[in-house]
Amino acid sequence: MHATNRQYWLKSGSYTLLTNLQTLLFGFGAFYFLVRMLDKEAFGAWALFVATTTIFETARNGMIQNGLIKFLSHSTDRDYREIVSASCFLSSLLMIACVIINFSVASLLADLWHYRELAQMFYVYNIAYILQGILSQFQWIEQANLSFKGILATNMIRQGGFFFYILVCFIFHVNLQLMHLVYAQIILALAGSIMQYFFIKKQLLFSAKINMSWVRQLFNYGKFVFGTSISAILTGTINQMMLGALLSSAAAGAFNIAVRILNLAAIPSNVAGTIVFPQSARRFAAEGHQAIKYLYEKSVGAILAILIPCLVFLFLFPGFVVHIIAGNNYPETIPVVRLIVITCLATPFARQFGTILDSIGKPRINFIIILISVTMELILVYLLVKQYGIIGAVYATLIADAVTTLVMQLILRKELNVNILNTFVYAVKFYPEFFNKYLKPMFGVHSARTKAHE
Repeated sequence: MHATNRQYWLKSGSYTLLTNLQTLLFGFGAFYFLVRMLDKEAFGAWALFVATTTIFETARNGMIQNGLIKFLSHSTDRDYREIVSASCFLSSLLMIACVIINFSVASLLADLWHYRELAQMFYVYNIAYILQGILSQFQWIEQANLSFKGILATNMIRQGGFFFYILVCFIFHVNLQLMHLVYAQIILALAGSIMQYFFIKKQLLFSAKINMSWVRQLFNYGKFVFGTSISAILTGTINQMMLGALLSSAAAGAFNIAVRILNLAAIPSNVAGTIVFPQSARRFAAEGHQAIKYLYEKSVGAILAILIPCLVFLFLFPGFVVHIIAGNNYPETIPVVRLIVITCLATPFARQFGTILDSIGKPRINFIIILISVTMELILVYLLVKQYGIIGAVYATLIADAVTTLVMQLILRKELNVNILNTFVYAVKFYPEFFNKYLKPMFGVHSARTKAHE
């Protein structure tokens, strides 16, 4: 059992780390060239478009993903088919609802953000949204079966293809239009769906009819995760959206650059969250609260150990980083980067809080906390942006994150007896443990080989 557990963490960790690394690299690469090819208004409009479409993606993922993985991970053969069919049915209903909403708000958002081309972009994006829904369904089924190869390959097609398209346009000085980027997403989503199908076709099993009991179970489980996911993504994008409405799309773009620079901070949390959720759901069922307590403290500690050195560098040299990454046209982003670095310290605590509460079957608590946090940040952004401009959005995030993190820790203390100090203890222990378990054996093998050779 222990060997199987280590194998799971090593295998899933490797694929998930590679997936997140390519997401970071291709996403950053695309951003690096786009920020140089588009003017400030167009880049800001693209940032707002991506933020909005991400909300639609997150809505579907939140409603289906965690519930599907949780129920499939310990299902019988018969239940497996019924769960897959129920999840596809529920996902289809949600996609229809999101498409209708998208059509309804497209023109309104274009007016709100003072960029008329956005309306047409939202209309056409519905095609990509449907294709990405099919792709996501395939990926969740693979993840529920504790496999990640297909996810790695299809993300390479989607994100790598998007990056290389932009790179070619940059090299050959193509006059890139925002609509061209939407068309590229449609083509790549189709290619990714076809590729992912071949990885999971043996696992893609359906029942003869839809079992509404499983639809209700998925919905009842997913409704709070859905709300939590929407609230969480709003926490990350509400600043940009409010800046676009209250100031300009260019202001939203300047803030987005700071967020992009700090995307590195999300990599450890994303890797740990993707791996921890299926494993924590199983460990909770088998071992109870004590195992989840250890899992939370250990994973947050490891993330902090990796995260803090990166944040210290960004805090000390924000101007250097902004000029290297975005050029000389965004000096207003420099103070934003320095302050927003502080908010990243809350990322591992918040991300793993949601992961752990979802896995122990209490997504409602997570939903309520995130909803309160988003509401608080929305009010603070409105008040502080009007008074302080772009930097006011950072002040709002700092206040909201500090309050939310405190509340989350109080809840974890009550539910699982989590001790926040243990996370820092594990963070300090991470370095010698990593050296002893991985680096030292490598040097030992090398030395042995050298001696043998001699």
